[in-house]
Amino acid sequence: MAGSFGSRKIEVPDLLIERSAVMATDAPGEAPSGQYYWPNKMGRMYLLALEDVMGKNGANEVLNQARLRHRINNYPPCNLDLGWSFQEMSDLSQALVDLHGPEGGSALALRVGHAWFHYAMKDMAAVLGIADLAFRLLPLSTKIRLGLQAMADTFNNTSDQIVHLEEEGDRFLYHVERCPFCWNRVSDVAICHSGLGILQAGVHWVTGGKEVRIGEIGCLARGEPFCTYRIEKRPHA
Repeated sequence: MAGSFGSRKIEVPDLLIERSAVMATDAPGEAPSGQYYWPNKMGRMYLLALEDVMGKNGANEVLNQARLRHRINNYPPCNLDLGWSFQEMSDLSQALVDLHGPEGGSALALRVGHAWFHYAMKDMAAVLGIADLAFRLLPLSTKIRLGLQAMADTFNNTSDQIVHLEEEGDRFLYHVERCPFCWNRVSDVAICHSGLGILQAGVHWVTGGKEVRIGEIGCLARGEPFCTYRIEKRPHA
């Protein structure tokens, strides 16, 4: 699969398309087991990111609280098999809130999202060719669009998460149809803080460190049709 900007094609590495043949055999919108998953590699990166933010003992405490004791010292393998369930991710997100309160848990989840992206950065760099002169010369809004689309393609092609990108005036809307962070949770406020952290880190990286406003304006846990993130096209002062 390839995208393009100017006269240059962006080749998506095998990591991002390995599952396409398998996914084509499943009924659209359905998971054979009734569950939805990220690949093991993404789950492993999330647990490593949790450990980076909270330390080994802190990560183990969160796993205990989430009733995921079987994951302690037993992180998913580094492969693209679908073995990290949305329910596990959601339980971890809730455990952060249970242990540290809504404000503290949200702040920690945001930091874990930032840390997760840094593990994923190598794969994203291969997609975007971010070090190439052609990419560096692009307008900022084009860089943001390409970065968001690369992230959406990564999730769509390797996991059961469904993402689509919309452009609306001076902003982008990043819609998540199936969200692991709020799976089976109910809330009066948007709660996908790790998802927000991933997008913040991704946009910060793809723009070369520009500060761009990003917020979650819709959440499935709130009964809305998508978890929707608004990303401004221009950096704020």
